[in-house]
Amino acid sequence: MSPTRILAIHAHPDDVEILAGGTMALLAGLGHSITFATFTPGDCGSRELGPEQIAAIRRAEAARSAARIGATHVCLEMRDLAIFSDGRSRRLVVEVLRKARPQLVLTSSPLDYHCDHEAASALVRDACFAAPAPNYHTGAADPAPPLDAIPHLYWMDPVGGVDREGIPVAPDFVVNVADTSARKHEMLSEHSSQREWLRQHHGMDDYLDAMERWTRERGRQAGFSHGEGFRQYRGHPYPQSPLLQELLGDLVARL
Repeated sequence: MSPTRILAIHAHPDDVEILAGGTMALLAGLGHSITFATFTPGDCGSRELGPEQIAAIRRAEAARSAARIGATHVCLEMRDLAIFSDGRSRRLVVEVLRKARPQLVLTSSPLDYHCDHEAASALVRDACFAAPAPNYHTGAADPAPPLDAIPHLYWMDPVGGVDREGIPVAPDFVVNVADTSARKHEMLSEHSSQREWLRQHHGMDDYLDAMERWTRERGRQAGFSHGEGFRQYRGHPYPQSPLLQELLGDLVARL
């Protein structure tokens, strides 16, 4: 089987690692081509540094994290708390899709605690639909050609596995990431600038400990020590075949 091109795109640096880092490490280990994309560089993620200073730090952290599994990182250069589902933003996402040329896309849950996460989810969903349309122009200076087809689309878990009201969001299936749990920690550890920010703003003592709790709880629900949950988007006319599940085989458990 030839390698599958995979795009994991979420709102901010560290979101992919928290919610799907173990699965991305598994797929990279199987020889698939992985791109991480973030809508923003995390420019609001500090009390001490200005937006451009912290953004530069977080871009570098994201690049180092992705490199740990042989992936690359790109940023759409939107700004925190300013992701909106509009025409300009959709064209930016379509251009990223056309450049990465993914067959499989994983993105944020449409139900989550953060407005950026929910807006990013809608933008990626609609951009996957638009990316193969030859008459949909992005306005990029050097535009990539349209995709050959709509890619398979999956939603990651929301943060903590719940929506903004604390109501559980059940995944379609859980991936066993026990073997890549240590690599997930290594990737997330690259985002060291966020430890103090999350303590100050979110009241979270240690983001690594929180990620470990969430991953263990999702795994427990499927009989694994560590798990990450996903839902496949099957709206018309998106692909219906279970591509991600097939790539991971016995590592997948349906709930």
